[in-house]
Amino acid sequence: MTSENVSKGVAEFIGTFFLTLTIFIAALGGQAGDFAPIAIGLTLMVMIYALGHVSGAHFNPAVSIGLFVKGDCSKDELPVYLGAQILAGVMAWIIGSKVILSDLTIDEFDFGATKAVLAAEALFTFALVYVIINVATEQSGNQFYGAAIGLTVMAGAFTVGGISLGSFNPAVTTMLAASGKMAIADTWMHIAPQLAGAIAAVYVHKATQVAAE
Repeated sequence: MTSENVSKGVAEFIGTFFLTLTIFIAALGGQAGDFAPIAIGLTLMVMIYALGHVSGAHFNPAVSIGLFVKGDCSKDELPVYLGAQILAGVMAWIIGSKVILSDLTIDEFDFGATKAVLAAEALFTFALVYVIINVATEQSGNQFYGAAIGLTVMAGAFTVGGISLGSFNPAVTTMLAASGKMAIADTWMHIAPQLAGAIAAVYVHKATQVAAE
């Protein structure tokens, strides 16, 4: 592993850790109340601005896989990114539950209609990755990409958080399962549509680029 990939892995770990820790404390722990989506979106935004120049600020395995399909993440980088992101999700749960909110009791979320969960996670992961592709990888010199990405996650959390928990991110899903908020048997309802939405965003982007040309 090159030193550059190590730096990128550290950046991905830090950004994903603070994103998932914020979700654990603000949303699962109830510390931000109805403002949890705002805390989540703002944390994502500032981490993107802080670390985007190092790793591209994916902080999400679905984003890394989507950008790998697009060609913006190499086969050498992908396992480093995925490993750092998933580890960060687990560490966020450990720190959040064992140190910061050690007396927190988490009740397992009771999902409603499976198709609603699948649609919510697929559509808003699609929106997230589509926004990332268009504002962060295609627009040179765009200084507002962090705000656009963070606000997309915020909007998704407000819109479908009560339906699917508003993950849009396999690292967040890992934290939810580790914490007991989501049954391990239900994680497929997050991860499958998240990856499908991310990959669909790449191909829709390619189609729109061809049409524009």
